[in-house]
Amino acid sequence: MRILIRTIGNSKGVVLPKTLLAQAGLETVAVANVSVEQGAIVLRKPAKLARTGWADAAKGIAAAGDDALLMSEFGNAADQDLTW
Repeated sequence: MRILIRTIGNSKGVVLPKTLLAQAGLETVAVANVSVEQGAIVLRKPAKLARTGWADAAKGIAAAGDDALLMSEFGNAADQDLTW
């Protein structure tokens, strides 16, 4: 596939066809990582941050009432001797 490189002010740009973005898994991504590798411009989906979506999942579990403790609360045997 050939794509036109357009002048945009002092820069250059390309318009990527939707089908090409879909094949790369980038059709719903607003930001991509770009790098140059062996003379080629490479676009990649950014890595998800650790624990992405955990807060929403926890809210869903709580809303379903499925957030009960698996084990009852318990202290250590020496806790009563501690001074706080």
